Amino acid sequence: MSRALILVLDSLGIGHAPDAQAFGDAGANTLLHIAEACAKGMCDTDQRHGPLAMPHLDALGLGLAAKTSGGAMPPGFRITQPQGAYGAASETSLGKDTPSGHWEIAGSPADFAFGYFPETTPAIPDDLVAALVREAKIAGVIGRVHASGTAILEDLGDEHIRTGKPILYTSVDSVLQIAAHEESFGRERLYALCEIARRLCDPLRIGRIIARPFIGHSPQTYKRTPYRRDYSLSPPEGSIFDRAHEGGRAIISIGKIADIFAHRHTGTVVKGKDDMELFSKTVEALHALPDGGFLFANYVDLDTDFGHRRNIAGYAAGLERFDARIPELLGALKPGDMCIFTADHGNDPTWGGTDHTRETVPVLAFGPDITPRALGTRATFADMGASVARHLGLPATRTGQAWQDDQ
Repeated sequence: MSRALILVLDSLGIGHAPDAQAFGDAGANTLLHIAEACAKGMCDTDQRHGPLAMPHLDALGLGLAAKTSGGAMPPGFRITQPQGAYGAASETSLGKDTPSGHWEIAGSPADFAFGYFPETTPAIPDDLVAALVREAKIAGVIGRVHASGTAILEDLGDEHIRTGKPILYTSVDSVLQIAAHEESFGRERLYALCEIARRLCDPLRIGRIIARPFIGHSPQTYKRTPYRRDYSLSPPEGSIFDRAHEGGRAIISIGKIADIFAHRHTGTVVKGKDDMELFSKTVEALHALPDGGFLFANYVDLDTDFGHRRNIAGYAAGLERFDARIPELLGALKPGDMCIFTADHGNDPTWGGTDHTRETVPVLAFGPDITPRALGTRATFADMGASVARHLGLPATRTGQAWQDDQ
């Protein structure tokens, strides 16, 4: 019996989506623009220099996937006969955020429109704040605006510590983020607050409540810790997680995957402090995953540390660090295994603003017995979940067409 993996390199878009104009993202292309910047010497630092070097993912078809989507191979990519199946995929869900992307990858896209907080001041409504303050028994809140998660700590961290009032903020995504100091407020208390907020935000269809614990003692030293926690709406039924659970299969969720799927049928949950630790744990988990098992991993650092902060050089260095680890993964695959490498949206660090970009994503399917071929541009991310279900001999996911059925 075979095993299957889906690995999501968070935010690695490969070209603006067909409907990108509606999101203000026509022309965005995360991978291409980073590669172009590197080719011009714009990403040279003490840690890296020269053209973007991703030889292992290029060998698996990443450059050709980017060409499938954007029409040209990014600078530094040159493999024309890849070791795996390759293509791109467009998103059909109405957002460009983490839950909608991952749910669709899993074969069960959102069948409703997420709610969003308006770009007003305050952005978080009075009635929601009043209910949160009352039920959580806190002195009040501060912030309530659209903001960068790092800048708002510099602006409001001192006031938070002085008053004990948590910091609430949002973005163009369907999200409510709550920041609080780990020592003066308490991490567990922050988690409990977010659980209340999750329930209060359900009627508003806010996709995620994110706990953002931080440490430090001044605006210059405030820093978010690795103990972020996401509280997601429950995804629609019919995902690959549901099918694997119904089939009695072993399931492993790496990183924030279990949070994104509201811990429904997400099996063994593995966390880590950063992408490199999570990758090591992915390889360890793969060695232990039995036949017929399913592993789903998310690696978020490129998105949070570099995409949102519009740090092109940092994003490039992060891509190269990740690529260098690919041989470890390949060495852990067994005959019959299928691994899918993809992304959930874009976050072009050359783009205006600080938010995700509506892009197509790479679809690289590889393993010892996977036949190299072109998969084209899939009409939906859900084809990935559908193809995993077919590979594992499980009933079909709610939506999506398995590429094994391509005519």
